[in-house]
Amino acid sequence: MKKLKKIPRFKTEAEERAFWEQHDSSDYVDWSQAESSTLPNLKPSTKTISIRLPEGLLHSLKVEANKRDMPYQSLIKVLLAEDIKEIRKP
Repeated sequence: MKKLKKIPRFKTEAEERAFWEQHDSSDYVDWSQAESSTLPNLKPSTKTISIRLPEGLLHSLKVEANKRDMPYQSLIKVLLAEDIKEIRKP
């Protein structure tokens, strides 16, 4: 078992983020001792954006969302996520 380095103290979250972007956590943490956990109430953070869509496209989205009994903005998120997943396939 290798000797682990001591995790430094950070003044800000940004400083900590920059540190971990440049360092391998396995030098600081024994991951063989890690345990799985579930976070059932964790919700992904969202950011509000503004997007201009042709009126016909927006109408079509609303009609399709209505067929699926879901808000049209949720349908947009689902469709975008599916397309991104498809684009990232190797």
